[in-house]
Amino acid sequence: MVTQTRRLEKHLESTQSTASAAESLPLSAIAQQTQTAARQLAQLSSEAKNKIIESVAQSLEAAADDITAANQKDLDAAIRDNLAKPLYGRLKLDAVKLKGAIQGVRSVASLPDPTGEVTLHRELDDGLSLKRIGVPLGVLGIIFESRPDAVMQISTLALKSGNGVILKGGREAIQSCTALVAAIRQGIANAGADPNAVQLLTTREETNALLALDKYVDLIIPRGSNQFVQYVQANTRIPVLGHADGICHLYVDSKVDIEQVCAIAVDAKVGYPSACNAIETLLVHQDIASKALPQLAKALQAEKVELRGDDATRKILTEIKPATEEDWATEYSAILLSICVVESVEAAVEHISTYGSRHTEAIATTNQATADIFMAQVDAAGVYHNCSTRFADGFRYGFGAEVGISTQKMPPRGPVGLEGLVTYKYQLVGNGHIVATYAGADAKAFTHRDL
Repeated sequence: MVTQTRRLEKHLESTQSTASAAESLPLSAIAQQTQTAARQLAQLSSEAKNKIIESVAQSLEAAADDITAANQKDLDAAIRDNLAKPLYGRLKLDAVKLKGAIQGVRSVASLPDPTGEVTLHRELDDGLSLKRIGVPLGVLGIIFESRPDAVMQISTLALKSGNGVILKGGREAIQSCTALVAAIRQGIANAGADPNAVQLLTTREETNALLALDKYVDLIIPRGSNQFVQYVQANTRIPVLGHADGICHLYVDSKVDIEQVCAIAVDAKVGYPSACNAIETLLVHQDIASKALPQLAKALQAEKVELRGDDATRKILTEIKPATEEDWATEYSAILLSICVVESVEAAVEHISTYGSRHTEAIATTNQATADIFMAQVDAAGVYHNCSTRFADGFRYGFGAEVGISTQKMPPRGPVGLEGLVTYKYQLVGNGHIVATYAGADAKAFTHRDL
């Protein structure tokens, strides 16, 4: 461990000098370095990439004290700068959280490698064989705020899928991200691979410059506010994978186990209120409202949740504040929840369709027919029955980690893990075959036989 720590100290010094040198390089040159490293990664076996990931995990463990110390500097600065509470919660990376994140790094190594996977093998004719094979995207550009643990998740997924990654963290997490990337790069180098597969940008000006690098960057993944995601989409020619606000709902049907609902609602709101998969609105069927709302309010208010409600809700919960039109369309990312009484499951679906962000929606009901209607009609990346929306997470889905959650219609959708970071190519192997053989009056027929 001492040897590893000394190595890391030397690497930190080297990284600082490299960073200084990189500052003099145009961003296009840095991106080209990443592209070259990504091409080398793409040629490695799954075993070789797994060895790199294990080396990264070991390097992170060796640097744990330096990483948490760097994070504390960011936290201290955040307090001075009056950083919003939700962002402060995402920023914090203590020893326990770091240990869990490193465990997540190792879990990615155990996942199947989607690169090289043959998803189609077809004989077009005798001696003419077609394959569709999974391949890395190339270079990922990830722009995110707060959440330094995302650095580890994203970097590991990129390495496993054979992609390079250029990370652009927020100013509030600069010390944490710098320490994390230094450790990750050291781990990559220790495994004999090119550390330029993972790069870190630190200035606001570099964000716009990154968006212009369509020659080198194959996918942009923004993780931030709805306005920021829209800004990125409007200012780049590079494909963008992102989600807008996480405005998630829990609908409480008329046929329901109230005790179970209380547990689900508390978990979905209180467990991690700044997460994008936390609920912001509770929809309650009018036939159960008078019975369920007092119990729900008691459970939520015991956890210090501030409640707001529509007129029907406030007739039952008379002490809470009124909810406005703005409340229905807001991702609070805080201990705050709006409540709306609805007349039917169809009305709940309509409310979600109007105000939801297509992230994750849930129904609580013992009526399977009602659950089926909700599950079929709600348009979201995740639709749940009798469980918390907080399960919308790459690690919880068994993806090892995630680079983000996509709410767009085109795939990938939902938590994006390894499979969302690969595309495919068609490989066709023949023996002098020409198209003319299969055209004209005497055209030969294709066999089109799956192998």
